[in-house]
Amino acid sequence: MNSESTAQPTQPELPADLTFETALEGLEKIVAELERGQPSLSTALARYETGLRLLNHCHATLDRAERSVALLTGVDADGLPITGDFDASATDPRKA
Repeated sequence: MNSESTAQPTQPELPADLTFETALEGLEKIVAELERGQPSLSTALARYETGLRLLNHCHATLDRAERSVALLTGVDADGLPITGDFDASATDPRKA
C-alpha cells in the first residue's frame, strides 16, 4: 500500500487564547458538517478529532468557571454579600 494513502492529516494545536465561545462555534460547525456527511472519511476523522479537542477545551473552561463561582450565602449587617465556595458535586451527573 502506498504510504501517501495511509498518511494521517496532522492536527494543529488549539490556540492558547481560544475562547469558550469560539471553541463552541467551531464544534457546532464540525457537527453540522459531519451530520451532512459531506467530508471524505479521512477528513471526517480529522474533523472528529478536532471536535473532541474543542469539546475537551469547552469542558475544561466550564470546570474552571464552576470552581471560581462564589455562592451567595447571605448579607452581613452592613449589607455586604457573604459568599462561600460553590460546590456542584451534588448536581454532577458523573457522581450519580
